[in-house]
Amino acid sequence: MVTEKRATFNEVAELYDKARNHYPDSLFDELHKLTQLPSAARILEIGSGTGIATLPLAERGYRIIGVELGHDMAAVARHKLAAFSNVDIQLASFEDWQPPAEPFDLVLSATAFHWLDPDIRFQKTASVLKDRGHLAIVKYHHIAGGDQSFFDQVQLCYEQYKPHSEQLQLPRMEDMYPDTEELVQCGLYEQPVIRRYVTEETYNRQQYLDLLATYSDHRTLEPLTRQRLFECIGTLIDNDYDGKVRKCYLHELILARKA
Repeated sequence: MVTEKRATFNEVAELYDKARNHYPDSLFDELHKLTQLPSAARILEIGSGTGIATLPLAERGYRIIGVELGHDMAAVARHKLAAFSNVDIQLASFEDWQPPAEPFDLVLSATAFHWLDPDIRFQKTASVLKDRGHLAIVKYHHIAGGDQSFFDQVQLCYEQYKPHSEQLQLPRMEDMYPDTEELVQCGLYEQPVIRRYVTEETYNRQQYLDLLATYSDHRTLEPLTRQRLFECIGTLIDNDYDGKVRKCYLHELILARKA
C-alpha cells in the first residue's frame, strides 16, 4: 500500500509542481550555515520529485544527483532544472538505485524520507556519505492557525464523502516534537540538530482543490467520490470564506552528521 500511495504523485506531476507549497529560503540558508558545505559540494537528493527542493540547492551551486521513481515527476524536474549542468535527475527508487563510487557530502530528502523502506533508509544513506557527511530530512506539517474555523467546518464534507478518515486535529507548533527516535537509535549518526519555520499560505478555491488533488489519500479515492468531496469543500470556501482560505505550515529541518 505504501508503494501504491507514493506512486500516485506521478499521476499529477505538473499539478504537484504547481500546487505544492515551497520550502522557505531561510531553511536552505540555515542548512548551508550548519553544514558549511563548499559551493561545489556533492548532494544526493532522495525523492527529488518535480525539483521543488532541488532548485534552491542548484541555485547555490551544488552538484546534485536526484533520485526519483516517478517518470513524469522526473521529467518535470529535468525541464525545470535544464539550465543547471550540475544537476542529474536519475529515474529509480532509492531502494534499487545503484550509487556511484564517489561519496556525497550531503544526503537530503524533502517530504519523501517517510516513504522509504525503514529497513534500509538509514543504513543506505550512511553508506553513500563521506566521513562526517550529513543527512538532512526536510518535512512539513499542517498546524493550527490560518482559517482555523474552515478546517473545523470542512470535517462535515469528509464525514459525508470520506467517512473512514480520521478527524483532523490540528496541533499547535509548541505541542509538536520532532520525530528523531529512529534516527538516533540507528547509531549511524550523531545527535541531530533541529530547525523549524512557520509559513502561512493563502489559496483560492481552485488552488486549494488542486493542492488536495496531489495528496495520496485523496488520489486513491474513487473518482466520483473525490469529485463530490471537492465540490463540498469548494462550496464552503466560496460561500463562507469569500473564495480564499489560509493554511499554516510548520517546516522542519532535521540535520545529523554521520558518526
